[in-house]
Amino acid sequence: MEFDEYQKKATKYDLFDDPSVNNLAEPAFSEKILGLVGEAGETADKVKKIIRDKGGEASDEDKDAIKKELGDVLWYIANVSRYLGFSLSDVAKTNIDKLESRYQRNKLHGAGDER
Repeated sequence: MEFDEYQKKATKYDLFDDPSVNNLAEPAFSEKILGLVGEAGETADKVKKIIRDKGGEASDEDKDAIKKELGDVLWYIANVSRYLGFSLSDVAKTNIDKLESRYQRNKLHGAGDER
């Protein structure tokens, strides 16, 4: 599935479905940001428990559970992007362009957004 196709399909499940947010304090947008952080936390928690309880060895069931959490993260990213007026493919391209620039300048390591 292509990024923009996913983003369009993901809209169906947005209970607010109000992409015209200019005020980032609007509940529709805030709910997406908080959901993104929550789902990322759930993903991290699953990995933490695999490290703590299983010595880092992930079963197929563990991997499937992580995949589902990553899907939830993706849903929130798609909708945050949509609320800001970005296509998901544009977000992905912008990220690859940034990483390629850092790679070409040997700046993948280090800190700071503009390295």
